[in-house]
Amino acid sequence: MSTRDDSEIEASSAPLIEHLIELRKRLIWSIVGFFVAFLICFYFAKPIFNLLVIPYQIATNWAGLDGDDVRLIYTAPQEFFFTQVKIAAFGGFFLAFPIIATQIYKFVAPGLYRNERGAFLPYLVATPVLFGLGAALVYFFFTPMVMWFFLSMQQAGTGGEATIQLLPKVSEYLSLIMTLIFAFGLVFQLPVVATLMVRAGMTSSTGLASKRKYAIVLAFIAAAILTPPDPLSQIGLALPTIILYEISILAARMIEKKRAEEAAQREAQTQA
Repeated sequence: MSTRDDSEIEASSAPLIEHLIELRKRLIWSIVGFFVAFLICFYFAKPIFNLLVIPYQIATNWAGLDGDDVRLIYTAPQEFFFTQVKIAAFGGFFLAFPIIATQIYKFVAPGLYRNERGAFLPYLVATPVLFGLGAALVYFFFTPMVMWFFLSMQQAGTGGEATIQLLPKVSEYLSLIMTLIFAFGLVFQLPVVATLMVRAGMTSSTGLASKRKYAIVLAFIAAAILTPPDPLSQIGLALPTIILYEISILAARMIEKKRAEEAAQREAQTQA
C-alpha cells in the first residue's frame, strides 16, 4: 500500500474518532446526570411512593371506603428496599431526561443544517410534554379507575361468607402504576412518531388515513399487551390511542400543507 493510500485512510478515520470521542463525552454527561438524579430520588423514595399511593386513596374514596386508612404490605424483608430502588431508577430517568435530551441534541446538532435543527428541537420538547400528559392521565384518572374496579371485587364477609380484602403488595402496586405510566407515555408519542415519518417521507396523511382500521386493531392488541388483563384497562388505553392516531393524521396534513406552501413560494421566487 502506498503512502498516499495510508494518508487517505488516516484522514477518513479521523472524523470517526472525533465522533466517538464526542459520543463518549455525551454518554458520560448523561450517565452522571442519571446517577445524581437516581441518588436524589432514592433519598426521597418514600415520599415519592406516598405520592404514587394517592390514586389508590382516590379509588378507595370512590368505593365509599376511608381513603386515609389505605394499607399496602410487603411479604419479603428486602421487598420494600428494592421497590425504593425501582422508584429511584424510574424517577431518576425522568428527572435526568432534560440532561439526556440536551446531550442527544448537542451530539446530533452539528451534523444538521440550521433549518433541520429548528425542525428537530420541537420534537425534543414535545416528547416529554406528551409523556407527561399521558402520565397525568394515568395518575389522576386511569389508576384510580382501575383500582376502584379491583376494590369493587372485595367481599365484606357477612352471612357466613369469607372476608375478602384487597391488600396490595408495595412491589406489585408500583409495577402496576409504572406499567400504566410507561404504556400511556409511550402511546402519547404517536403524534411525534407519525409527524417525523411524514417529514422523512416514509408515509403521508393519506397513507395514515387508509390504514386507520389496522391501527384500531393494533391499538387494542397493544393495550392487551401493555396493560393489566382486565377490559377496563385495555379499553382505557385503546381509546386514547385511536384518538391520538386521528390527531397524527391531522398533524400530517398540516405538515403537508405547509410543505406545499413553501414549495409554491420557492417556485414563485424562481419564476420572478
